[in-house]
Amino acid sequence: MTAAVLVIGDEILSGRTQDTNTAYISRFLGAIGIDLREARVVPDSQHEIVAAVNALRAKFDYVFTTGGIGPTHDDITADAIAAAFGVGIDYHPDALAMLGARYKPGEFNEMRKRMARIPLTATLVKNSVSTAPGFQIENVFVMAGVPMIMRAMLEDIAPRLRRGAQVSVETVQTRLPEGRIAAGLAQIQKDHPELSVGSYPFYREDGNGVQLVVRGRDPAAVEAAAAAIEQMVRAEGGAAQRLPK
Repeated sequence: MTAAVLVIGDEILSGRTQDTNTAYISRFLGAIGIDLREARVVPDSQHEIVAAVNALRAKFDYVFTTGGIGPTHDDITADAIAAAFGVGIDYHPDALAMLGARYKPGEFNEMRKRMARIPLTATLVKNSVSTAPGFQIENVFVMAGVPMIMRAMLEDIAPRLRRGAQVSVETVQTRLPEGRIAAGLAQIQKDHPELSVGSYPFYREDGNGVQLVVRGRDPAAVEAAAAAIEQMVRAEGGAAQRLPK
């Protein structure tokens, strides 16, 4: 199972707001065996959103969007998703009822009602934090950009997702430089083509080093590759430390 994340918002591209949702979604999906294969960031432009949604939903099993479903004029995601699927958009009666119950009399104004506008044929995604729902249309899930709300929406989405085999991960840390172990690591990757073998250097006050990460869906194969990395590091004169999961 594969997925993509589409982050929507000028505030992300301008640097005003830092995107933390993509990392959270990646970990969330990984725990249930869904691979996040692509992440894109687009501005608050209907044309850009439509093009990205249509490209990603055709390529991956699931698409998760974040941002642009609030009450202000620049919250255009719902309209863009409707356009991408070629459907209309209108006030959803359940969304109107939920939002209407949240506000005091007279406070549920026209701009707040915008949050109840949902593309036709879409189903709601519950929001236990601030009530305003997200929605699902086919394989696209539309969520808020506020991290706490986005996470609450993911919990409602989780039962709708098909699971895959969970990824197994092993990490070996060494203080040897990457250049010293590059050839050996390349050979281990060649010996285990079904696995992903990555090298990630770090720079700390107590010294530099590299973390060698093996990922795959066969735990036995992952363990064998990690053991081969440990043996290779020791053969190069370094110490190999297996990090906890």
